[in-house]
Amino acid sequence: MTLRDQIKNVIDDEPVAIFIKGTPERPACGNSMRALQALRNAGAPITAVDILPDPQIRQELTALSDWPTIPQVFVKGELLGGADITEELFASGELARKLDDALGEEREQVVKTVSVAATRA
Repeated sequence: MTLRDQIKNVIDDEPVAIFIKGTPERPACGNSMRALQALRNAGAPITAVDILPDPQIRQELTALSDWPTIPQVFVKGELLGGADITEELFASGELARKLDDALGEEREQVVKTVSVAATRA
C-alpha cells in the first residue's frame, strides 16, 4: 500500500483524524497543541498521525488535501482546516455541532496515534 493510500485510509476510516507535528502526548508545535486542545474540549475521538518522521507524509497529505499547513483536521473524511479554524469552530460551538452531526452525541473520546510509512524498495 502506498503512503498516499495509507493517509487516505486514515482520513476516510477514522471519525476524526488530525495530522500533527508530534503526538497527542507530546505535540511538537503550538499549532498542533491548539488544534488538539480544541478537539479534546469538544469531546472528539482523536486519531493522530505524526508527520515528523518522514517529509513524504506532509508532501502526500498536502497533495491530497490541497491544504499547505500543519495541523490538518478531518471529520468523517472532510477537511475542517488547521489550528485557527478548529479553535474558531470550538469557540462558536460549531465544532461540537459538527461532531454531533457526524458522529452522534454519545461518542467515546478515545485518543490514539497511528503511523503511516512510505514503503521502501
